[in-house]
Amino acid sequence: MRAMASDHGAFMSKFRLQPSKPSPALPLDGLTFAIKEIFDVEGQVTGFGNPDWARTHSAACSTAPSVLAVLEAGATCVGNTVMDEMAYSINGENKHYGTPRNPCAPDRVPGGSSSGSAVAVGAMLVDFSLGTDTGGSVRVPSSFCGIYGFRPSHDVVSTSGVIPMAQSFDTVGWFARDPKVLKKVGNVLLRSPQVDYVRPSQVIIAEDCFQLLSIPSERVARVLVKSVERKFGGHVIKNTTLGDYVKDSVPSLDCFLSKGCVENSYNIPSLASLSTVMRLLQRYEFKNNHGEWVSTVKPNLGPGISERVQEAVRETGEMAEVCHLVKKELHAALTAFLGDHGILVIPTVPGHPPKLQTDSSTLEVFRAKAFGLLSIAGVSGFCQVSIPLGMYENLPVSVSLLAKHGSDAFLLSLVEALYDCLREEIFIAEKTSY
Repeated sequence: MRAMASDHGAFMSKFRLQPSKPSPALPLDGLTFAIKEIFDVEGQVTGFGNPDWARTHSAACSTAPSVLAVLEAGATCVGNTVMDEMAYSINGENKHYGTPRNPCAPDRVPGGSSSGSAVAVGAMLVDFSLGTDTGGSVRVPSSFCGIYGFRPSHDVVSTSGVIPMAQSFDTVGWFARDPKVLKKVGNVLLRSPQVDYVRPSQVIIAEDCFQLLSIPSERVARVLVKSVERKFGGHVIKNTTLGDYVKDSVPSLDCFLSKGCVENSYNIPSLASLSTVMRLLQRYEFKNNHGEWVSTVKPNLGPGISERVQEAVRETGEMAEVCHLVKKELHAALTAFLGDHGILVIPTVPGHPPKLQTDSSTLEVFRAKAFGLLSIAGVSGFCQVSIPLGMYENLPVSVSLLAKHGSDAFLLSLVEALYDCLREEIFIAEKTSY
């Protein structure tokens, strides 16, 4: 049953799952959480954001291991949350179940597809929540709702018991309002011990990526740079033109550039090509996962999502092999670029959250820029955290840090270490005109 709209429309249903052996000694003791309606819960139908899916599927026989892990660590689940249909949108709008209300900006989209999970945290209905991130479905809503969002390295957190979207990119991510809780949840899901942060060897600002912003780049980059200077010293900060590095270091991208897959002049060509790689492989894997169901059931899908699903069903997969080669080359190139404790800094998204019910054609430029940025971690498999940087023009802004695959615990500790400096720099920035 759809939960009451008084809870910002975040919940699909309310229920309680308690830890089997509660104890104050457990790392998540006393914390509450919610889960996206993509995670299996024993005895419940996993609805995948669409009533036709719920109608044609049986109840789950077991609970997803990621959900069990945080329960066993002492947290209490209070329900599951609204999501974009079949996880195929970053807007956060659902024509069947409504759009969760963005607690930072009620007239703006909350971001998707983990919309309800982000809103539940942002509205202080739960302490943390679980979502999934394939093409940006944790990073985007965390940015739009002014909270922390973590996309882990690909394949380091179990996706068993989670409805697949596209396995080459699927991850289980999580949201929190502060880095301490974000790190605690990460330690549980990553099964990593508590470790003190390691100083970054370099913090690399992707200057060309910040030029994609529709708000003053100084408002975003300066807060992070000043915080890093205060905590670690200015010597660790470096600047780069990421698009050129990717173009020179990922030779298999050439075929996408030469075939004219990059159709716009407002993006960084090599990142737009990465976005094309992600989109083609995502379509092909989505078709393999759900194409037969879509063709048989002919589900009622919302605008935008319906078109994307039909494109996926028609995907031939002829470029799948080269897409996998691009993934491998980008992973190697960025690993060499960052080294063991290097950090890459980019905007999470190219600007403010769009207004509710904005026409899809109006969003075309925003989406193209967004997926160029989101594809960096998506295609490389690296971990990424979106960090809230307060408000600009009464709307939330954010920045993202990326680290090499497997450096999740390092990245979480680093964000926690920067917290106090960031708070002070955000306070200064909000008092400054740009």
